[in-house]
Amino acid sequence: MSNGIEIREIALDYFPEITEVHRAIMKGKISMAWMNSIEHHLQKNDVVGYVALKDGRVAGFIIGEIRGPSFGLEKSGWIVVIEVHPHFMEGGIGKALAKAIFQYFRENGVRDIFTATRWDQVDMQSFFISVGFGRSEFINLGKNLKASK
Repeated sequence: MSNGIEIREIALDYFPEITEVHRAIMKGKISMAWMNSIEHHLQKNDVVGYVALKDGRVAGFIIGEIRGPSFGLEKSGWIVVIEVHPHFMEGGIGKALAKAIFQYFRENGVRDIFTATRWDQVDMQSFFISVGFGRSEFINLGKNLKASK
């Protein structure tokens, strides 16, 4: 790969380095819930993911899955998470990871790919727009179930 970036299929063996990427993004704050979620995704058979290696170390990762039929689509691809270590942002790693997962989805008959971001994550929205995402035919709705006594 160009710029010294190597893309490899994700594996549970990369979990410690993936955690360090997340820790760097979160400035040291990392929850057990996040760790458990990522570990769970890495153990599922129907999950796809890639790591980007720079100088032999994990500089970023992407995890997705194929879902369907649901929401009126036979099959759709979903990007669950993508993260790039702050030291390597702006170096093409995110785009290389997106390209790899897009190719996987394409080879598996997926035409529609979705993801979600928070409204205040302008940097993530800008990234997704830069790799071809736009408004979809879906509206993202939410509801907060407040704890009751």
